[in-house]
Amino acid sequence: MRASLSLAVGLVIYLGFFATFLYFIGFVGNLLVPKSIDVGAGMAPLPAALVDIGLIVLFGLQHSLMARPGFKRWWTRRVPPPLERSVYVLTATVTLIILMALWRPIPAPVIWATGTPWLVLSIWVLFALGWAVLLLSTFLIDHFELFGLHQLWRQLRGAAEPPPSFRQPLLYRAVRHPLYLGFIIAFWATPVMSAGHLLFSLAMTIYILIAIGYEERDLLASIGTPYADYRRRVGMLIPGIGRARG
Repeated sequence: MRASLSLAVGLVIYLGFFATFLYFIGFVGNLLVPKSIDVGAGMAPLPAALVDIGLIVLFGLQHSLMARPGFKRWWTRRVPPPLERSVYVLTATVTLIILMALWRPIPAPVIWATGTPWLVLSIWVLFALGWAVLLLSTFLIDHFELFGLHQLWRQLRGAAEPPPSFRQPLLYRAVRHPLYLGFIIAFWATPVMSAGHLLFSLAMTIYILIAIGYEERDLLASIGTPYADYRRRVGMLIPGIGRARG
């Protein structure tokens, strides 16, 4: 009964995250949502920038701290291990909702803008491609494991956790972090780059680069030589660029 309830809770968390993620796409692209990067209650540029930076720092701290092995070991002494990933997804969802709800637009100055139809269309295709790369990347590494559902399904079936494995499927043969690459493409692909959108894109890109450093350190510690060899062979975010030396 407890395992069934845990799976139900995990499924609700997953659906809540997915709905929030769909809103986030509209938020980043200023598409079909009532509040977005450039739409909403504004304030003076400097206070707005400070608020927005604080929100991105909060978002980054939650994502990075809760993903560290030391935190996971501490946290799983307080929550059942199969629920650990679902709780992470829940807190990530809440943090993302806070970021979008409290975000303060900074519409001026406009950094770049284009009204050329073919260029606008090309940028929106690139925007969609970024999200597609991101979503495909999650399925390549096991989408439902990433969002905590496989852990709860195994608990319900009484199955043991599989031993960790290291694979490089499809996009992962070209770059080590296609998921993060998808985010970066989507964040920067806009036909109108406002000051607030530039702040968001720049701060998120910096956070992603920092997060990659911590993530790769953990992967080296857990996987060892196979991951070290992978880093020497495959670029970080662009094929052939960002390979580790030595």
